[in-house]
Amino acid sequence: MAQWLEIRWWQNYLAKQNPAAYRAQKIAYWQRLLNTLDVQIAPNERLLDAGCGPAGIFLLFDDQPTVAIDPLLDQYTAQLPHFQPHSHPNVQFLSQPLEALQTKQPFDTIFCLNAINHVNDWTLGLARLTQAARPGTRLVLGVDVHKYALLKAIFRTLPGDVLHPHQHDRTDYRIALEELGWSIEREHTWKRGRIFDYWLVVATQMRNQWSTAL
Repeated sequence: MAQWLEIRWWQNYLAKQNPAAYRAQKIAYWQRLLNTLDVQIAPNERLLDAGCGPAGIFLLFDDQPTVAIDPLLDQYTAQLPHFQPHSHPNVQFLSQPLEALQTKQPFDTIFCLNAINHVNDWTLGLARLTQAARPGTRLVLGVDVHKYALLKAIFRTLPGDVLHPHQHDRTDYRIALEELGWSIEREHTWKRGRIFDYWLVVATQMRNQWSTAL
């Protein structure tokens, strides 16, 4: 249901957006986000954009070895003129869910922005990101987090947020990341809302998880 609604949300949102202007807007947005977090990407870093959508942070990295995955990429290609995979020859696009991610080589930096609470299996999604890392890999995570425990409990009981199957707060994510060997280096509230804040985390993998990757 969430994926069915997601593609329709993008269709409605982009209907009145000029593709070239929207691309420029998103590139500027992603650059502001990296500047705010003081994240710098070195040449030849191997990057993952997990849950990239039609205009993910891959837009900044045409000259980097980048993998971008999203289960709706085939639909974006067919239905959205704003998404043109052929314009990014150095990006490997994989139309698959995060839970199916497998890689033969670990990534240096992993981006998962506005995606982890869209997946079907939240625990497996985080595990796949961890299996794609090595000691020293950096994770840049962005996610809507609940501000109030009562509303989190209500949203978990009632389908009040169909686009986001998982309802968590900052503490839930901190615990999950630390259990998987991620050390949180920086946190930033990018956008404040009445129910949710959009929360950004930069974390570093501290364990040798790569030997267990599938």
